[in-house]
Amino acid sequence: QVQLVESGGGLVQPGGSLRLSCAASGSIRIANVGWYRQAPGKQREVVATMSRWGATSYGDSVKGRFTISRDNTGITVYLQMNSLKPEDTATYFCSAALATGTLWGQGTQVTVSS
Repeated sequence: QVQLVESGGGLVQPGGSLRLSCAASGSIRIANVGWYRQAPGKQREVVATMSRWGATSYGDSVKGRFTISRDNTGITVYLQMNSLKPEDTATYFCSAALATGTLWGQGTQVTVSS
């Protein structure tokens, strides 16, 4: 079974950048993929999604600052985060919608603070 593992989180100052990676244990080339985040006491919200054909969409709060991409091997999905704000602090999860169901990673913490 395919598993997803996120990495790249950490502590960054406001205005800084981070790139999150989501590595799959198998190919997810034909899957719709996405990044979501959840802050303490809040519901999980969509950050960015990419269809199997490459179409992207973003949450209103991150448009123009975050970019989702995937490598040509179909194994790794990225989230480039620029101009980070304190309100971007959350645990970030990647997901992949496969024919057998939706997979989730374990999450990676992003903290934006001075």
